[in-house]
Amino acid sequence: MTHLRPTLVVVGHGMVGHRFVQAAIERGLTETHDIVVLGEEPRPAYDRVALTSFFAAESADELSLLPEGEYADPRVRLVLDAAVTAIDRVGRTVTYVSPAPRSTDEPLTNPGAVHTISYDGLVLATGAAPFVPPVPGKELDNVFVYRTIEDLEAIREASRTATAGAVIGGGLLGLEAANALHQLGVRTHVVEMAPRLMAVQVDAAGGATLKRHIEQLGLDVHTGVMTELIDGDDDGVVSGLKFKDVEEPLPVEIVVFSAGIRPRDALARECDLDVAERGGVLVDEQCRTSDPRIFAIGECAAPGGTMYGLVAPGYAMAEVVVDALLEGPGAFTGADMSTKLKLLGVDVASFGDAFATTEGALELVYSDAVAGVYKKLVISDDGTRLLGGILVGDASAYGVLRPLVASGLALPANPEELILPASRGGVKLGMPDEAQVCSCNDVTKGQILHAVTEDGCESVADVKKCTRAGSTCGSCVSVVKNIIEEHFESVGKVVDKGLCEHFRLSRQELFDVVAVHGYKRFDDIVEAHGTGRGCDICKPAIASILASQFNGHVLEKETARLQDTNDAYLANIQRNGTYSVVPRIPGGEITPDKLIVIGEVARDFNLYTKITGGQRIDLFGARMEELPAIWRRLVDAGFESGHAYGKSLRTVKSCVGSTWCRFGVQDSVGLAIALELRYRGLRSPHKLKGGVSGCARECAEARGKDFGVIATEKGWNLYVGGNGGAVPAHAQLLAGDIDTETLISYLDRFLMYYIRTADRLQRTAGWMESLDGGLDRVREVVVDDSLGLGAELEAEMARHVGGYFDEWKATLEDPEKLGRFVSFVNAPDTPDPTISFTEERGQIRPADPDEPVLLASTISVGAPVETTVGAVR
Repeated sequence: MTHLRPTLVVVGHGMVGHRFVQAAIERGLTETHDIVVLGEEPRPAYDRVALTSFFAAESADELSLLPEGEYADPRVRLVLDAAVTAIDRVGRTVTYVSPAPRSTDEPLTNPGAVHTISYDGLVLATGAAPFVPPVPGKELDNVFVYRTIEDLEAIREASRTATAGAVIGGGLLGLEAANALHQLGVRTHVVEMAPRLMAVQVDAAGGATLKRHIEQLGLDVHTGVMTELIDGDDDGVVSGLKFKDVEEPLPVEIVVFSAGIRPRDALARECDLDVAERGGVLVDEQCRTSDPRIFAIGECAAPGGTMYGLVAPGYAMAEVVVDALLEGPGAFTGADMSTKLKLLGVDVASFGDAFATTEGALELVYSDAVAGVYKKLVISDDGTRLLGGILVGDASAYGVLRPLVASGLALPANPEELILPASRGGVKLGMPDEAQVCSCNDVTKGQILHAVTEDGCESVADVKKCTRAGSTCGSCVSVVKNIIEEHFESVGKVVDKGLCEHFRLSRQELFDVVAVHGYKRFDDIVEAHGTGRGCDICKPAIASILASQFNGHVLEKETARLQDTNDAYLANIQRNGTYSVVPRIPGGEITPDKLIVIGEVARDFNLYTKITGGQRIDLFGARMEELPAIWRRLVDAGFESGHAYGKSLRTVKSCVGSTWCRFGVQDSVGLAIALELRYRGLRSPHKLKGGVSGCARECAEARGKDFGVIATEKGWNLYVGGNGGAVPAHAQLLAGDIDTETLISYLDRFLMYYIRTADRLQRTAGWMESLDGGLDRVREVVVDDSLGLGAELEAEMARHVGGYFDEWKATLEDPEKLGRFVSFVNAPDTPDPTISFTEERGQIRPADPDEPVLLASTISVGAPVETTVGAVR
């Protein structure tokens, strides 16, 4: 093939290869060069960092970094399914096999044919391959690696008939793979040869904290063991693992190797490029190989003999090569290997000199075993500089602490305050402009501020497009958002209050958008008013908005995937993976017959029983598959969901009032029941609690609630904006001596005004404080009807009241919804064997590690629901 312009050939279309092409287009390299990209996989580059989220995605396209399938620049041609087999350095050609044509007007056509393409410059971005130790039995069926979407598809297929699996490797990739198996409903074992998990990133204490977290989620962790053999059955399928010096084998039907990676440097070796002693193509500071026309970037490269296994250094190398081709001064001189991840729901971060190898380094440690938090700072011997650190269980400070390592900013006089909780004297510390905020894309605070002040960026989404900060692993997004907001506040500009990076609109604006357009699907909302696929911030928030306006069932097909864990199963998940069930008991009033039913259910299902501070009875320890059977017994007895799992009305607490009490002046029980039945199921930005006291003695603690009512001789006093919790607030008087009809009218208006305008997860107390005018503003809108919205707000509440239905009962009547209540999709009648209990004070509770547990035979199981339960989709 004859080229009119110089041709660059890129071998590999992973995240780093894609980044090279992006940089080449953006920086004008395609003005002088044609680029041909040869991708070995059948799909364009995808987000391998977020690979585990594939199981929650509707399709693999959600992970794609190039959803269009091709680059907009016509001077870049992407060839997929192209397996490169040879490089001829003398003739400057690349040979590859392409099983399928990419375009009808390209000469690279015949499926299965061998093709040759000439190059003027060559970029190797072949990445790395999973390391599979030479363990006997690794060739058996159901032995996998964890690297590509195809790997995950194969693991998912095998999980349909397996009940237990093991991941060999307890590092970053191993825990990601364990998360994947756990999501598939397979009892998961993590096997690590080192004495702790994530041995490269965390120390012994941090590893112990991480292990406790993971075991509490129901996974089994085996550290300090070496796999000696993978056993198979007569059909050649995995049946168990044999460990060295351990007599009993571990019965598993799936094995996933995730024990590290090795650079894919075979092509380089075959064409006699220099390689590092431990693998990887040797490159200089411009990422040139021993052949000046050939570059290597990403995991296949070894700058200075070091192979980097993170995406951020690969991105930096891609930029350096573009710079070199443009004859710029860029150089790769090393990379920040700091990491921040959420592994199995646990925050873990490691940065700088995490193991205190610097001479004279000092360690400051904060550990809270009860909360599962471990934090360590490594500081210089004079206490003035931060050298590194480890965070497990709470990595919220990572965004500020990591930049301090590179910036050299002086530490406060008491540096331990940087890792103490705010309630224990912790402090916030700013960062200098030169501090690196995004390590994946090497973006500093100063560059973010420049994007805001000079390039017109006004949101996280804008800054992402302009600087790429936060666009890879996402761990710095909260810091980016804070920088933007702090700048705008400092210049007196209204701060962007977008719900998240996917929506420029606030929760209030999204509420209005849904109301005006009548959207009932998240996909329609994000297509019309947002970007991307959504996240764990906007999905539940929009699910709440849809529930508030349309009162649909939270498990309907269109909204079920948006819910968090509690709403997804209509119950509160507890620390050992079981759930608690809370039936509604309006006003705390209950008949003896209903009390007996609750007792019988608790006895038959062996549930821990506790009377709550909100005058309800909480039943703990229910397995997921037991929930429908428990609900059936309760619903048949006249109970309904108490919505303890939702951001909705929880309880309206009452005293006995004038019915029984000699001090009572009004019927507090009757009003509490009426209010709880009126507002039950009302979805809101945060949970709601109410209280009604029959006299000024205030036995129902009404002024500690989001709305509280206290009886007077003339009627009722209505208080709003109170709450307990970490930052308690007393409710404030909104209206006094009002009759019951007026009280309900004002409450309808207040609650709907709050639901319309509050931010996500904002309690009524914080919402009132955020309003310009606070309580006075609320009184103007609710009592004085200054906006003329009174009738509209009351009508919205009337629609809610008229459309109410019990979510438990509706689920029991729908076989498709019932299908999600199984622990294992391949064995729906099998309980999760990872759940364990012990006994204390005559009742069950979750067993801690190394505690004696109750045998399954000692735990009673209630009658199953008489409805077919299918597999979770």
